[in-house]
Order: sequence, then C-alpha cells, then structure tokens
Amino acid sequence: MTTKLAELVTLLKLERIEENLFRVQSQDLGWGTVFGGQVLGQALSAAVQTVPAERPPHSLHAYFLRPGDVSRPIVYTVDRARDGGSFTTRRVVAVQNGQPILNMSASFQIEEPGFSHQDPMPAAPAPDTLVTEQARFARFPLPDALRERATGERAFDLRTSDPLTTDPFSAPVQPPSRMVWLKASARLADDPALHRYLLAYVSDFSFMTASLLPHGVTWLSPGMQIASIDHAMWFHRPFRIDEWLLHAVDSPSASGSRGFARGRVFNQNGELVASTAQEGLIRMRGKK
Repeated sequence: MTTKLAELVTLLKLERIEENLFRVQSQDLGWGTVFGGQVLGQALSAAVQTVPAERPPHSLHAYFLRPGDVSRPIVYTVDRARDGGSFTTRRVVAVQNGQPILNMSASFQIEEPGFSHQDPMPAAPAPDTLVTEQARFARFPLPDALRERATGERAFDLRTSDPLTTDPFSAPVQPPSRMVWLKASARLADDPALHRYLLAYVSDFSFMTASLLPHGVTWLSPGMQIASIDHAMWFHRPFRIDEWLLHAVDSPSASGSRGFARGRVFNQNGELVASTAQEGLIRMRGKK
C-alpha cells in the first residue's frame, strides 16, 4: 500500500472523543487547504460510526462552507436526527477554529429486496489503455512546485479519456462531459464502509472540471478560481474501491459563476453502483 493511501485510510477512522464527537487531522496534498473530498469522507465516517452496521448509507448531501486548514485538527459532531423502522438519518457538522467548514446529512437503510433497473454503462476505453494522471502531467513543462504535486505518489490511480494533447493550462473547446477510471492504489480490507468513504473522497476529483470544457479553460488556467459548493451522492449497489470504477460525468449547465455537474459510477461489469452531483464555483478573476 502506498504511503498516501495508508495515511488516508488512517485519517478516515477518526478519533472518538465523546459519544457523538470525533476528531482527526488532515492529509496535506500540497495546496495549503484541506481537500473537500477528505472532509466529505470523514463526515460520512463519523455518521456511520453512530449507526448499526446492518444499515449502510444510501445517500448523503453536503455543503462546503469554508476552506479547511491542513495544519489544524477537524472536529466532527453528529446529530442522531432519526432512528426509524427502516431508515436512519444523521446530521454532521465539521468544525475547525470554532467555525463550521462542512454541513452534511446522510441517510441509512436496512438492506431490502425490491425492483431493480439502471442506466446502461456508456462506451469507454478500457483503463489499461489509458495513462495515469501523473504520466499525463509529466508530458508538459510545469513549475517545479506543481510538478511535484501533479506527478508524485497518490492514494488513487486516476485515468481520464481526455486526449493526451490536452494542455493542463488551456484546453480546446469541447462538450461538457468526461470519463474517469479510478481505483485505490492497493488492495484494501473487506470493509464496505471504508470503500464508501473512499468513493466519497475520490468522487470530488475531476468533477467540476467538466463544467469548464465548453469554455476552453482548465482548473489551472491563469485567473481561474474553482471550488466545490455542495456535493451529493447516492449509493445503489455494493462495490469495491480497489477495483476499477468508471465515473462518467457531464455538466448540463453553467451560469452565474457556478457550474453544475452530475456523475454515474459503474463497475467493470457495467453495474451502476453510485450516482453523484455537485455545484461549484467556476469564476475567472477579473471578469464580470
């Protein structure tokens, strides 16, 4: 297991300091602030630890309120909103420096049989025919500080179907959709909750960038400001995050300096295992 993945798995366990109170440090990815997917995964972990194991989460809805400081711990408070006959609801607030940085609601359900249907998996190149994100960035001249972060060790193997010639600082105008294969960089324990935390974490990668594609810019274009505003997920079927999953993303709308993206997560058997949605800030500084 890579150092980054082992560190992340540890950070998702959380330290319980009271019945509904948890504390944990952050992983520094080199950007100066806490990665939103980390807070999302940790908030889900805090909620799961207050719910019986036979009730897995089926959905979460979160708002990112403030950037997190990687040098300070984050405290997660859980409100046991409801324990019903079939469903359980939890509210989680992530607090740092006395202020909330994320609010999340999560719903859990006992496993039940029922009707089943799904969208078909879109046609996508096989992951072993694509290069890693590190190899993609290594093809371009990058500032030393950025090169180290972009081409170094990661907790996940990410492989996009974007053309290899796409410049990370400017891109050709193209339709607002992309496909990203993803999986953890090593085999993980048979813990379904851990696999859900990690999917929540990695689903925040390569998401809002779909909203930039029709405008010929990337998240690294000079003057670009991009940040997650909210994030929603629905877990449909069991999956393993250490096996290839396809995150098929499209962006049906952008307006008012906000982009909206939605995604479908498939395993290699074509099963739809999760759905995602996010709105984010996509602002070009200096433009009105």
